[in-house]
Amino acid sequence: MPYLALYAVIGAVIIWLYLRRHNTKAQTHAAELQESIDNGMAEPPSLHPIIDPTRCIGSGSCAKACPEDAIGIINGLAVLKNAAHCIGHGACLPACPFDAIKLVFGTDKRGIDIPNISTDFETNVPGVFIAGELGGMGLIRKAAEQGRQAIASIRKRGAAGASSAEFDVVIVGCGPAGLSAGLSAMHHKMKYKLLEQEDSLGGAVYHYPRQKIAMTAPVVLDIIGTVKFGEVQKEKLLEFWQDVVKKTKLQIAFREEMVAVEKDGEVFVVKTSKGSYRTRTVLLTMGRRGTPRKLEVPGEESAKVAYRLIDPEQYRGQHVLVVGGGDSALEAAIALAGQPNTPVILSYRSEAFSRVKQKNRMLLEQAEKDGTIQVMLKSKVVEIFEREVEIDFAGKKKRYANDIVLVCAGGLLPIPLMQKIGIEFETKHGTE
Repeated sequence: MPYLALYAVIGAVIIWLYLRRHNTKAQTHAAELQESIDNGMAEPPSLHPIIDPTRCIGSGSCAKACPEDAIGIINGLAVLKNAAHCIGHGACLPACPFDAIKLVFGTDKRGIDIPNISTDFETNVPGVFIAGELGGMGLIRKAAEQGRQAIASIRKRGAAGASSAEFDVVIVGCGPAGLSAGLSAMHHKMKYKLLEQEDSLGGAVYHYPRQKIAMTAPVVLDIIGTVKFGEVQKEKLLEFWQDVVKKTKLQIAFREEMVAVEKDGEVFVVKTSKGSYRTRTVLLTMGRRGTPRKLEVPGEESAKVAYRLIDPEQYRGQHVLVVGGGDSALEAAIALAGQPNTPVILSYRSEAFSRVKQKNRMLLEQAEKDGTIQVMLKSKVVEIFEREVEIDFAGKKKRYANDIVLVCAGGLLPIPLMQKIGIEFETKHGTE
């Protein structure tokens, strides 16, 4: 009997410790969720999970599987506590043992426009196909699979209009779907043109923060075969893709932006910033990040103007202007100010930073106190010069020493261009 009492006490202590730890984690997750709500960061930017409370038992398997710590357990149920962190890995979906999770675009507060496409990835415009994130698939491995399957669908169409077409397919965008589609076109000896508006491949992945987990499962690529990645960081994935392009000699037209698609008889004419191409079909594989929003001021065409920050160290010792008021702008300014002898000006047109993480807000306030960042609210860039920049700040125009202008003002989705082509859209509100 004494032994039974001892075992009972030990068991009770173990249960008490477990419950205390469980409750502490739940309180932490609840605090993180409230912080997201208070900072206006509770709306997920892309593909994300919704949890069915009638199926969820709070096992926590989805939270453990999430590489971005976006899911937590509150009151015994899984909750998307850090919505802004979720980039649609989808690792939570297979991890749930009770099918309580589905992945959706949009929410009841913020709808997302998704083009209508068939099971063969063809839009309502015959001959125009969409694969990847733009069509509603944010998962890298599935976007790549869609690119491969879309090319298979295009091959089934035969050679209608081939006599006057220069290409079998023009692929627009070199993210996961576009890269995979290009490899498939090569594999099937199709005449293809692969366009990328930026100067690097990777699409949205290229713009992920450093060391962010980019992919969480294997993917199949034509020519290459099955790529057995588990969790892989952005840098490793981009390095792999660059190696694939080098080994396969996949041809990519960088810094060439699509500006129009027009029908000419049985073929399409894809007009770009550098020319035009006649093609049987068009495959759109752009991401939802869109074309960088520009300032539209004199001097913006200068080579010293950039729209993303890849490596803060490359701007070490220079005068930098960061334009924007979101997390990307604050994070860029903070990272740059951390470089030795690198004075930073942060210009934002509004009177306050309203939708930014509390951590970034606190780091910015500290950098401003330290004098490493000069914050200019209610300001706008007037003109960009070779060694200076003119800013209208508090109603006064003044020139400041400047070597680099970094514009972090978001992107413009190609929806108007696609609507001009005739592609129809449906607004998703997170219900399917």
